[in-house]
Amino acid sequence: MWPEQFEFLLNLVRPYLEKRSIRTPLSPRLRLSLTLTYLAQGESMRTKHLEFRVGKSTVWKIVPEVCRAIWRALQPVVLPTLDAEGWRKISEEYMLKWQFPKCIGALDGRHMEIKKHPCSGSQYHNYKEFFSIVLLALCSISDGGMWRNSELAADLDSGDADLPPPTPLPKRDVPFLHVIVADETFPLNTYLMRPYARRNRLTDEQRVFNYRFSRARLCIENTFGILVSRWHILHKRLCSSVANAEKIFKALVCLHNFIISSNNGNNGSASQYCPPDWLDVEDEYGFIHDGRWRITGPGQFFKELSRTGVNRGGSMLEGMRNYLKQYFVSPVGEAQAPWQYKKIKTKAAADGALGGRGGAMIA
Repeated sequence: MWPEQFEFLLNLVRPYLEKRSIRTPLSPRLRLSLTLTYLAQGESMRTKHLEFRVGKSTVWKIVPEVCRAIWRALQPVVLPTLDAEGWRKISEEYMLKWQFPKCIGALDGRHMEIKKHPCSGSQYHNYKEFFSIVLLALCSISDGGMWRNSELAADLDSGDADLPPPTPLPKRDVPFLHVIVADETFPLNTYLMRPYARRNRLTDEQRVFNYRFSRARLCIENTFGILVSRWHILHKRLCSSVANAEKIFKALVCLHNFIISSNNGNNGSASQYCPPDWLDVEDEYGFIHDGRWRITGPGQFFKELSRTGVNRGGSMLEGMRNYLKQYFVSPVGEAQAPWQYKKIKTKAAADGALGGRGGAMIA
């Protein structure tokens, strides 16, 4: 974070950190500095106690307090509630960059391991036999319930998400719903599109669909990769209450979006937080090149999700996916990504050499 960004952020959070006390309170500047270095460096509270020369118990109070202030100050700016026009613009950007029509975002999630607290029972205990909370992210309890119980899923089910009305695909005349792309962890739904199962023997048309699908999901993989590589607090088990862990998560998401968005007009400072070679990118021939964030790795305590429930798509949902598949292999769809057949054949040959994993998507 550049000094200008820090000062701007300080001015935003200051109203939530000002205190009146008989004793002179710690300044908002010091508390924000302590919290940001704690999140970025991933060091212990004891280290911050010595570095900033404040009491240990004070450090434990400062971090969640400042994280809450960051959320309150930044959430309306960097995570605004979208209306139909906002969703439509995102869809246009996905089509322009990834040639995936009617896509309004890529969905994924991670388990963040937390320390088990006394008297918590089985709450927050997951199938991988550790305690965690889940971060669900859309780029733009139990595994089976986390998506269904999220506010976003509830809004989409009830129609409160204010999605744009169905419109035809380019050069087509059948209205098509706007969808979110997600991996096989999530169930097929009217607003949630997933790839064809890799365990089945896929046709070339299905391989093309999965390839085009994986391209649209590249951004969410990069988002989690950059988030973990830049905020080292995610490289260790969170030893805090669930409430404070949620505050840390919410602050990290806001800080990530804040730095990314403010970098755009900060004379090239994007190279400090998210340089071009840090991302997974696709070249002109459709091959994916790993970004430097993969050197840091996803983190031992930041794990991928399992399946979120039984997938019973039904004929209508399968028909939606098949319609989109046929569009990708039509002359219009082929013109958008003319290398797609060459790519899936190269991938199939590579999978065969590694043991016949036909139809695997690009990582």
